[in-house]
Amino acid sequence: METLVDPQATFNNLGIAPQLLEILERLKFVYPTPIQQQAIPVAIEGKDLMGIAQTGTGKTLAFGVPMIQRLAQSSGKIKGLIILPTRELALQVDETLKKIGSTLGLKTAILIGGEAMSRQLKMLRQKPHIIIGTPGRLIDHLENKTINLSNTGILVLDEADRMLDMGFEPQIKKILQRIPTQRQTMLFSATMPAEIVKIAHSYMSLPLRVEVAPSGTTIHTVVQEVLFVDRQDKISSLRSVLSEYKGSVLVFTRTKHGAKKIARTVRDMGHSAAEIHSNRSLGQRVEALEGFKIGKYRVLVATDIAARGIDVTGIEMVINYDLPATAEDYVHRIGRTGRAGMTGHAISFATPDQRREVRNIERLIRKPLPISQSSKKLPQTEQDRTSRPFDRKKFGNNRRFSRHPRRQARPQARSRGRSNFQSSKGYFMKYNPANSE
Repeated sequence: METLVDPQATFNNLGIAPQLLEILERLKFVYPTPIQQQAIPVAIEGKDLMGIAQTGTGKTLAFGVPMIQRLAQSSGKIKGLIILPTRELALQVDETLKKIGSTLGLKTAILIGGEAMSRQLKMLRQKPHIIIGTPGRLIDHLENKTINLSNTGILVLDEADRMLDMGFEPQIKKILQRIPTQRQTMLFSATMPAEIVKIAHSYMSLPLRVEVAPSGTTIHTVVQEVLFVDRQDKISSLRSVLSEYKGSVLVFTRTKHGAKKIARTVRDMGHSAAEIHSNRSLGQRVEALEGFKIGKYRVLVATDIAARGIDVTGIEMVINYDLPATAEDYVHRIGRTGRAGMTGHAISFATPDQRREVRNIERLIRKPLPISQSSKKLPQTEQDRTSRPFDRKKFGNNRRFSRHPRRQARPQARSRGRSNFQSSKGYFMKYNPANSE
């Protein structure tokens, strides 16, 4: 159910402690987003909740502010745990939490793959108040007995649907078995499929559903269009778009090999470009993202591994060089532009035989995607698309191939699963290591 919000509301009347309000004001956070306005008061009360909001609308603050406040008020009796799908998202959540909690003595530990265990063990020895981790690396620490989650009092599952898409459900269930049942659980995502609802009912206590936009809603400030183009013409179309628009551009591909090839091609066009995919080390991915933020790279080419881990204000355009594997991923991809109330643009390249995929996206977002003028010359109807003569010289009599291009056999993609704060009368004091558990 969609919740009404007050567009004139500020952070002052959400139940936030005075010193946290001062920090938010100093960071120029004045007006809460709809998800923050609805979720923060509920979370501060310690209730379980499911938050549904468009990507890029401030979900991190929606759970981060209440978590920091409740941990401070517990005087070190409970700790916080945030589970999320990707390294990039973990790093950005940590960055946001440190902006708010650094002056309060907040300590965090990031447990992600691709980073040396020794560094993570060092952070754990400092008794962090909040642990931020990906499911696989958290399981590694649990199996090695290098982490104890028995005092976890607040759990956040961020981008839970993405974690299920990546095959992390078994790992999440194992982690939940090691956490006290008496806890606060917050689940945030841009979409809410049935699998997530099932997990919520199994592991949450009467969660309040906060929905400020229906699942699958895209940001209204993003102009969307689809360009139907033959596969061999995608590079020339990319060249034209990069020439027409002068701002920063995020390009999404389906494969890591495609990302590498496109990044190289974009550099050959004369644009500065970097790439993010699973074959890049953590250091390379961090460098690429930081370079994109500061303008060192105008174009960032990424696979869906980064679709929800890129929080960069001012991206002018998102280009779906390849359509995503699922319609839900489309929402997360284009949510990288038009953030923080800014305008953005999203162009999706689709081959003529991908009209069904386009219709699936339109069904999810509940509106048609405008067709780029460059696509008008392509077949616009199902009859036009399927009436081309069957080339038997090309395919022979092999039954694996159909007369209809969209019915041709395609390889199946394999899914991979794998402080003590002190407070007095609402005010926070510095962390005292001597009192830590």
